[in-house]
Amino acid sequence: MSKKRKNDWKQNLFTVLLGLSAVAFGFCFAFYIDEFFVDKATGSDKVFMLLSLLIGMYVSIFVNTIIHEAGHLVFGLLTGYKFSSFRIHNLMWVMENDKIKFKRHSIAGTAGQCLMSPPDMVNGKFPVVLYNLGGCIFNFIVAVISFLAFFIFKNQPFFAVFILGFGVSALILAVSNGIPLKTATVNNDGYNTLDITRNSEAMNTFWLQLKIVEQTSKGVRLKDMPSEWFEFPTDDAMQNSMVATSGVFTANRLLDEQKFAEAAECISHLLEIESGIAGIYRNLIICDRIFIELIGENRREAVGRLLTKEQKKFMKQMRNFLTVLRTEYALALLYEEDIEKAEKIKAEFEKRCKTHPYKPDIESEKELINIADEKFKA
Repeated sequence: MSKKRKNDWKQNLFTVLLGLSAVAFGFCFAFYIDEFFVDKATGSDKVFMLLSLLIGMYVSIFVNTIIHEAGHLVFGLLTGYKFSSFRIHNLMWVMENDKIKFKRHSIAGTAGQCLMSPPDMVNGKFPVVLYNLGGCIFNFIVAVISFLAFFIFKNQPFFAVFILGFGVSALILAVSNGIPLKTATVNNDGYNTLDITRNSEAMNTFWLQLKIVEQTSKGVRLKDMPSEWFEFPTDDAMQNSMVATSGVFTANRLLDEQKFAEAAECISHLLEIESGIAGIYRNLIICDRIFIELIGENRREAVGRLLTKEQKKFMKQMRNFLTVLRTEYALALLYEEDIEKAEKIKAEFEKRCKTHPYKPDIESEKELINIADEKFKA
């Protein structure tokens, strides 16, 4: 069985298990409501209960997402990490010049993210398990407390059902993030923890990844960070998804340095080999490869090959991401030659720059957009 088919099998099985859990939970709701409410409730009462439960489930998922990210934060602080950023959906608080500032930023496939500056490495190691699994631990604790509370308050039906729903959503988050799983977009906490703990090179890459985020939040661009942080791994080493991220960082740095030929070669190699690159990173470097082609030879057939159905879907999902907006702008200007469309995309890009959390990204992306403008005028 190929690596891809093995991952697909795991993902499909997990999706089925989550679906069965949701169905079972639905039956529990239906039974509980019928047992305590239906005979006594009026039509308007039933509508109110249904709406309340739906709203309650949404609130439960949202609150449990906050709890999950808080778990990463708390266990990170307990093991020597320092605060870098905390995001729930598109609401983000980021450390900037020793001050926490509010921004807006979202990443497809993730409901939240807590990034922290890592402690120094000692003998090539630093604490990673509690930080990575802290969210799952918090969700599991909340689930246990909720289920105990359910039995305590079971004679208060409406409150009991809400507590049960809260516990189930906490358990689903704990399991879905704790059981190692590689999805089409990102790898979950359990998968990342396995990757890091069983591979010393992956541990070093994870440390570097967090240090790069730390330096970016301080206003340092990739091109100005230590060159030894961006050593390209071997093809065999990049079978590990965390190590493969080093290859992506190297390509990102070359682009920031505007070494377009080298960046194109690096990206092409990453796309050709079988590696553990997470889906979101793969699609983002395809955006970069498209951009380099557009400002270079601008061969329509080459751009067309890169603009697959999957890539278009990704770019639609990440349409507010600066890298995607910059690529869409170049496509409209240099590929479609639609100036009106390009101007609309540029206006959206400028709007997103105002709330983007990292100034170095904004500087780099604006420079690339200017290069696209120069190419169009040439």
